[in-house]
Amino acid sequence: MEILRPTIICIGNRRYRKYMTSSPGEEKVAFDELPEDYSEYMDNDDDNDVDNGIVTATETGFETHIDVASEYFKYIIGKKGDTRRRIEMETVTQIRIPRRGQDGAIVIVGRDKKGVSSARTRVELLVISARQKQPFTHFLSIPISDENIRVKTDDFKTDVLRECHGDRGIDPTIFQNPLKLHLTIGTLVLLTDTEIANAIKLLHQCEMDIIKPVLQKRPIHVKFVGLEYMNDDPGAVDVLYIKVNSPEDNDTLEIICNQLAEKFMSAGLMQKDYDRVKLHATIMNTLFRKEPSGVVRTSEQDQNKGRGPYRGEGAPRGNTRESFDAKQILRKFGNYEFGSYHVNELHLSQRYSTAPNGYYSAACILNLP
Repeated sequence: MEILRPTIICIGNRRYRKYMTSSPGEEKVAFDELPEDYSEYMDNDDDNDVDNGIVTATETGFETHIDVASEYFKYIIGKKGDTRRRIEMETVTQIRIPRRGQDGAIVIVGRDKKGVSSARTRVELLVISARQKQPFTHFLSIPISDENIRVKTDDFKTDVLRECHGDRGIDPTIFQNPLKLHLTIGTLVLLTDTEIANAIKLLHQCEMDIIKPVLQKRPIHVKFVGLEYMNDDPGAVDVLYIKVNSPEDNDTLEIICNQLAEKFMSAGLMQKDYDRVKLHATIMNTLFRKEPSGVVRTSEQDQNKGRGPYRGEGAPRGNTRESFDAKQILRKFGNYEFGSYHVNELHLSQRYSTAPNGYYSAACILNLP
């Protein structure tokens, strides 16, 4: 991410810029470390909260309610309550958080409406930052539900196990389930019904603002031909992908996927691990040895760290993944033809789930031309 093009985080009708630190290798600026003066990060004023009725007047002052999953409470409270006390002191408010083990809204009260609004902003930014530390629960996906491609996927597995038998790290467990073959646009952490509802609402908004204007009722066709990997050594590969080829240099699908990802990242629902969506269909993945969810992040940065500890995916920390030798696979099957596909659906899929058709259960499905 370039310093001149920081990630924009949207909260309601307010926008915040998220910057990288200046030194290479340092982590991103944490939202809970932002200064009290947010003017460098904001494009809109907190008074909008009051104008929109988010902060309401009471007999003794003002209050606001924030629906927050209980998993985020510890990040708002902080070590020994330090984070909550600091926000309360700097905004002259009181932040009421449900007891341990209980769900419910966080209530912020205070005598000054601007203080209440400022405290709300800080809590919301803390939640966005904390969301990136949670294992993902949902993902935007394009299911590849063509029977001919599934047959070719099974044939590929059979051919590889026969022709590359004995090559290091290759076994049946690391192949993708053909019923769950898909393109991943991005992963999301949605821990409450409200968060899921907000994601569904945003997806329908994207349908009207992005998908329909771009497609104009035209169908999307792609071809799945060839294999690729993202690390530097074909002898130590963690993820092998099927290449996605658009006929006649038509990049419509890529345009839609990138704009969808940008919308969800701007809303704070999707972490930005990459500058552009890398369209691919995972065919082999060493995470499947111990993590059979069938979903991988599209972050090239994470894939390049494959021989270290598991990253993302909710896999156990401290374990290492065993790579496989793909040199012979690439030599023998590098131009393997899996077939053509008419992209006709886009899903908000639920991780660790299976629908009656064998694919992931969907919180929302958009039908495409």
